[in-house]
Amino acid sequence: MILFNNNSNKLSQVKEKPFKLEREIQNIFENNLSEIMGLQLVKSEFSIKNKRIDTLAFDKQTQAFIIIEYKRDKNYSVVDQGLTYLNIMLQNRAEFILTYNETLNQLLHSKDVDWTQSRVAFVSPSFTENQISASDFKDLGIELWEIKQFENNIISVNSIKKSNSAQSIKPLLENNESFKEVKENIKVYTEEDHYKNGSDTTIELYEKFKSSLFNLADNIEIVPQKFYIAFKKGSNITDIEMQKKGLKIFINAKYGTINDPRNIAKDVSNIGHRGNGEYQIQIENDNDLEYIMSLIKQIIK
Repeated sequence: MILFNNNSNKLSQVKEKPFKLEREIQNIFENNLSEIMGLQLVKSEFSIKNKRIDTLAFDKQTQAFIIIEYKRDKNYSVVDQGLTYLNIMLQNRAEFILTYNETLNQLLHSKDVDWTQSRVAFVSPSFTENQISASDFKDLGIELWEIKQFENNIISVNSIKKSNSAQSIKPLLENNESFKEVKENIKVYTEEDHYKNGSDTTIELYEKFKSSLFNLADNIEIVPQKFYIAFKKGSNITDIEMQKKGLKIFINAKYGTINDPRNIAKDVSNIGHRGNGEYQIQIENDNDLEYIMSLIKQIIK
C-alpha cells in the first residue's frame, strides 16, 4: 500500500518510518487494544513456565484469552511458537484466570471462559510469504497482523486473512503428543459449522442477507463465532444466528439509537441473548431485507 498527501491535487508520497524497537509496536497496541482488535488488556509482560508473553488480552465477545506477540525480525516460526503458547495456555488455565482476576480486580470463573476460542496473534511490520503460507490453516488459532508507521503520525494496521483454500492443521498434529491439548481443544468456527443449525431454506436466506450486507460498505468481514456469524467493520455491525425456520439478526447498537419507524426490531437490552447489541429481528423470509439493511446502515461508520 502506498500513501499520498493530496495538496491541491498534487500528490506527494508519505514515507514509511520503520519502528526502531518492538516495544514501540507493543505500546501502540496495548494503548489502543480495544480500537484495533476489540480486546481488553489483561497484562503486559506476563511470564509463565519460563516463557514471557508480550501481551495477555481477553476477548469479551468470544469469552477467550488472546496472547499477542510483537516481532520486528522475520526469522521465527509463527506456527511452532503459536502452538507452543496455545499449549501452555490450555495446560495452565488456572494461572490465566488468576492473572485476570488479580490484575483487573474482577471475578472470572474458568467455566465462563471458552477455551476452544483461545488464540495467538503475531504483530509485525511485515511477514514473509513462508510465514503467511505456514499459518494458513482454517482451524489454527493463530492470527497475523501487520503494522506500519509513516510520516505525520500515520499508522496502518492490517489483519492478514486466511485464504479460501485453507486446509485443516489437525492431520499434521495427529501423531504429535506435544500439542495434544491444542488438537483436542482449539476450535475455529466457519460458516459451514452454522449451516448445520439451519436448513436449505435458511441457508439460502442467509446468503441473500450476506450479499446485501457486503453491498452496504467496503471492507466488511465475516467472523464466525461459536453461537453466531459476526459481520464486522472494525467492530461488530450485526450478528446472525442461523435456525431451522429462520434467522435471528442482532444489530450492534443501544436500543433507542436507531430510527426504526416500522418497529420491527425487538428490544433485548434486558433479555439474555447471544448476539451483540440491543436490537433483535426474527425473520423467515426476505420480505423486509431492504428495510433491515437501512437499519444496519445507520450504525456503519
